[in-house]
Amino acid sequence: MNFAPSVYEHAARIVGRAPWAVSRSAELLFEAHAAAFRLYGHAPVVVGIDIYNLEAEAYGAVVEEPAGNGIPAISQPICSSVADVPNLGHFDPTRDGRIPMAIETARRLAGRFPDADVRVPVSGPFSIASNLLGFETLLCEALTEPHATRGALDHLVTGQLAFCAEIVRRGLDIAFFESAAAPPLISPQVFRAVELPPLQTMIREAATVVGHAVPCIIGGDTTPILDAILATGTGYVICPAETDQAAFMRKMAAHPDVMVRINTRPEVLVSGNAAAVRAELDRLLALAMCREKVCVGTGALPYETDPAVVLQARDYVRDAA
Repeated sequence: MNFAPSVYEHAARIVGRAPWAVSRSAELLFEAHAAAFRLYGHAPVVVGIDIYNLEAEAYGAVVEEPAGNGIPAISQPICSSVADVPNLGHFDPTRDGRIPMAIETARRLAGRFPDADVRVPVSGPFSIASNLLGFETLLCEALTEPHATRGALDHLVTGQLAFCAEIVRRGLDIAFFESAAAPPLISPQVFRAVELPPLQTMIREAATVVGHAVPCIIGGDTTPILDAILATGTGYVICPAETDQAAFMRKMAAHPDVMVRINTRPEVLVSGNAAAVRAELDRLLALAMCREKVCVGTGALPYETDPAVVLQARDYVRDAA
């Protein structure tokens, strides 16, 4: 069985640099993800550090340098309401923000490691909107102005599909992320009424662009919305550590053709406690054994995770299969 760690800011740790420095340098971004792949041999290789900031920054938001080894974040919203979002011109993926750097770095990695599954991160509309507006404003307007919020998300989907087309034009593939749209951040009712229709459009149209079913990575307590996620036509989901993983996997039994990654709890790997890591992996392996299309993995590996612990987890999962 494969072990699939999610390596974003953790790549900076491997080359001994701060996430901010790596996120701002094409050369460091390449070196960090190349070093991570040499070390872990993981799939997919998602080229980024602060992956949810790329599109909002390309729209004009400012990403703030954090202290120490913190993760860069948007400093303040650039839209005051969802009504402002459709007035934003769509960014140009060939020139705006760090998106060209992400695409070019992915091309370099794919050229250096032809056997690697290299992907460019693409955010979902709700996640982008949360950065453009601030999450509290977006959540309030999703409740009070659902039609306008849907319109804002639809506008962002149009821009994301152009982004996907540019990625494919450059000979690359995408990894799709939408974790701002998960319970308990939003209710299952809001997810289905406001987020799901734009998300379905995004996933289905992106699949047409790239030529295959698109992964839909949503963290949080997703068991209550799993049916809606699967209704998008995605071919890959995660079973997050934040949800009832046993219930999630029971629901997935009706969908044997969808790949599932069951995530470890991040604090277990960070702790470095060998017995706790083995116990956590045994728990997940027991959930995984009922399924053919499955792997064990992680959410975003924290920067401070000891690479030796990740390697031990990888070897343990491979040996147990």
